Amino acid sequence: MKAALALLCLVLLVAAHSPARGAEEPPALAEAVAAGRLPPLSERLPASPRRDLPTRPDWAPGQHGGSLTMLDRGGRDARALVVFGYARLMAWQRDEAGIARLVPDILETVEVEDGRSFTLSLRGGHRWSDGAPFTSEDFRFWWQDIATDPDLSPGGPPSALLVDGKPPIVEILDRARVRFSWPKPNNRFLPALAGTSPTFIYAPAHYLKRFHPRYREAAALQAEAEAAGQPDWVARFRRLDVPFRYSNPERPSLQPWINTVQPPSERFIGRRNPYFHRVDGAGRQLPYLDEVIIAKTQARLIPAQAAAGQSGLQSIGLGFGDAALLKEAEARGAISLRLWPIGRGAQLALYPNLNAADPAWRALLQSVDFRRALSLAIDRAELVSVVYKGFAIGGGNAVLPGSPLYDPALRDAWAGHDPARAEALLDGLDLPRGSDGIRRMAGGDRLGVVVETGDTDPDEVSLLELVRDHWAAVGVELLIRPQGRQAFRERVQAGAAVMTVFYGLADGFATAESNPAELAPTSDRQNNWPRWGRYGMTGGRRGEAPDLPAVQRLSALHRAWSEAVTTEARRDAWREMLAIHAEQVFTIGLIGQVLQPVAADPRLRNLPAEAPYLYEPGAYFGIYRPDTFWLGDAE
Repeated sequence: MKAALALLCLVLLVAAHSPARGAEEPPALAEAVAAGRLPPLSERLPASPRRDLPTRPDWAPGQHGGSLTMLDRGGRDARALVVFGYARLMAWQRDEAGIARLVPDILETVEVEDGRSFTLSLRGGHRWSDGAPFTSEDFRFWWQDIATDPDLSPGGPPSALLVDGKPPIVEILDRARVRFSWPKPNNRFLPALAGTSPTFIYAPAHYLKRFHPRYREAAALQAEAEAAGQPDWVARFRRLDVPFRYSNPERPSLQPWINTVQPPSERFIGRRNPYFHRVDGAGRQLPYLDEVIIAKTQARLIPAQAAAGQSGLQSIGLGFGDAALLKEAEARGAISLRLWPIGRGAQLALYPNLNAADPAWRALLQSVDFRRALSLAIDRAELVSVVYKGFAIGGGNAVLPGSPLYDPALRDAWAGHDPARAEALLDGLDLPRGSDGIRRMAGGDRLGVVVETGDTDPDEVSLLELVRDHWAAVGVELLIRPQGRQAFRERVQAGAAVMTVFYGLADGFATAESNPAELAPTSDRQNNWPRWGRYGMTGGRRGEAPDLPAVQRLSALHRAWSEAVTTEARRDAWREMLAIHAEQVFTIGLIGQVLQPVAADPRLRNLPAEAPYLYEPGAYFGIYRPDTFWLGDAE
């Protein structure tokens, strides 16, 4: 009896992890299968395809076929296909409560021991887009021949793989399992694998070995590199191994749509991956859509082109100010319009540069009373009313309602409109008013704060013009300096920018498992402390060590989060970091939960009616499973 029961369980298990008997081929591939150019579906799918599907009430099984076009204002490469496709070793997935959680995607399972040892198990029979097996050899090759190769990676492995500056032990256990382990916990590891721009820890060894001197004769590689217009094998290898930019159509992929166009191009065409690892409930291979096209255009033209129905799905290049135009287009049936709340902690925030090169400005900006005064002087209710017609919220740069970490007191801290208190704080800093009503700094210069913009958001100047009036009322002059994004970045990192306006906290719906790196000095791209961030990013080799106790505490808390074994300990680290930011006002949040227009083809199905709109985590649409979007009949 026991033997029979065990056999029955085995049969059921195999059935649950096998393609449905007789599952239909995607019609776009049927001819290639019939002609023998492609193996049948049962031989293209992994032994255990990914089967979990969205559980939203507005989600339904779809049908194969069709092409979706999206407009891109950059168009330098095909990275939009990698963002949209969002196939990752681990992926963020929203549960029924709307909380983002990490789940295996390309991986079949991950086993975590004490937060420091991660055994990654691959799906048996999984294949690259060219049909070659995807195995642990692709991880070994990446680790030994790319990540730790001094020519290809002179800075060493990615930062997410370093604990106390030391790399992991990488063990190839068998063909389908690899283990990464550290002496201490590394909570940054799995979120990095699920990133919109992820840490890639694997590469197609069967393709790239031919360009690496460990597997080819050096003289032959040099000759091939020169023939390809590259100075040496390193430059050629880097040009060919571009998993995120997706600019090498010959490089095999695991994404749902394979880029088929070499840049530069006005259009990148992604065609379905015949070996993609996900299926629907009927065992049909995903994605439903045969083709995704990224079409380059000018940023100023996107709203009109979207309203004319020239994009099958569009959010990039659209802002709240375009809502009226898009609503009119929806009324005449050209598009279907959704308005999703943007999930950043603040849609826009002011960033005092605590590492400003000018000593007088650095001292003033490092004064917490100055930062608090500037925040208290802002009438956020007016910003919401005038610029967003009431469809936004005020508050500081903190997590939003809906995050398990949300605390209204922290979002409201120093964010109420209180000009009298702002005046008192400024008076206490010995910043007397001149005859023109503008305060004077210690040397007698007018207290004129230059806020630099980098073409971040279409509403940034409108908001700053209102803030200018608010600050003038307390004796602070605001000067607006617009410029391109590259110049903006350079001035911030050089310390030339005193204050900037930029997006706020990337994930306003963060959980204890999210990486709180933004709250500590961890990158030189952080506008409020770029030199401290460079110090943290390089392990102290470059930049400056933070000299403010509150910032030093943030660094310690980020390390504590990274090494915490329990969810409670990670949650405690997050909460203290949020509290420090709220009290210290290291960034000055302006508004949040601005509505993002999403214009879609009226035939597009399985696009949520309403959902948080975020780049990280979740890759804008990626977290909502674009591989299950499909085209139905016009309603």
